[in-house]
Amino acid sequence: MTGEPSLTYVYAVAALTPRLDGPLAHLRGVGDAPVTLLSPGTTPSGPAFVVSRVPADQWAEDALRLRFEDLSWLEDTARAHHHVIQVLMEHTSVLPLRLATLYQDSDRALEALLAEQDAFAAQLATLLHQAEYGVKVYVVPEEVGSSGSPDEGHGEPASPAAAPPSASPSPSPSPSASPSPGKAYLHARRAQRHAREERYLQAGQAADRIAARAARFATQSVRHPPQTGPLTRRENGENVLNDSYLVPDDQADGFRAALQQVGRDLPGIRIEVTGPWAPYSFATPSDRSAETDFPGTRP
Repeated sequence: MTGEPSLTYVYAVAALTPRLDGPLAHLRGVGDAPVTLLSPGTTPSGPAFVVSRVPADQWAEDALRLRFEDLSWLEDTARAHHHVIQVLMEHTSVLPLRLATLYQDSDRALEALLAEQDAFAAQLATLLHQAEYGVKVYVVPEEVGSSGSPDEGHGEPASPAAAPPSASPSPSPSPSASPSPGKAYLHARRAQRHAREERYLQAGQAADRIAARAARFATQSVRHPPQTGPLTRRENGENVLNDSYLVPDDQADGFRAALQQVGRDLPGIRIEVTGPWAPYSFATPSDRSAETDFPGTRP
């Protein structure tokens, strides 16, 4: 990229350590750009920006606005960004920054790093030897055609099975002995609604248990809005709880085991525990630390 206008792309703040030398020597980031460290050099183990140089014509404001509408490009870029952070996490403590955190040049990035050096150092110390775990609760969808519920996509309940033959004919049931198709349908709908309400009740019980058990292991927690739309697959059910927990590395096994027990007696819900992840939910640098707007919006 020699001679071409470029911008400085920042993936994260990382605590300097010699253990990063090997991984960074071959690490590639967004747009297959080499990844390097940007450090003020004031403290051997102090915070540094993890950066790449990216072409200005592809990452300037107007170009990015168009590229963010390209879902394929956005997915590839997000994966590359996340990959860099996950590699860093294996060797040092990390404060992940948002996708497309850009500075006009290295001098501007270094200026921002110096301004927040003490705050970054304190955050990195807090996150040392800890990782983020995600905990989601889903309301499980009812099985199609299950007993007591009408077939999905049809307005009438399933026909009853034929009675087995017998040696002597059974007396014909009176008209009041079996409900009409209309009443049977209403009964099935009522049972379906009751089952759904029961599942939401179970989800609330699961949320209370998760909070109580996670508190034994986690040092911090964040509640995110439930995921909807394309972020969740229909077969997973409806996401009703979406929490993140910061868990010390030596407590991770206990944390997972405790939460796996939560839903054993709650058949109407499903609990998903993911991680370890870099602490995205717990990295909160001040607004002055990064040009999170498009680079053209800052002087």
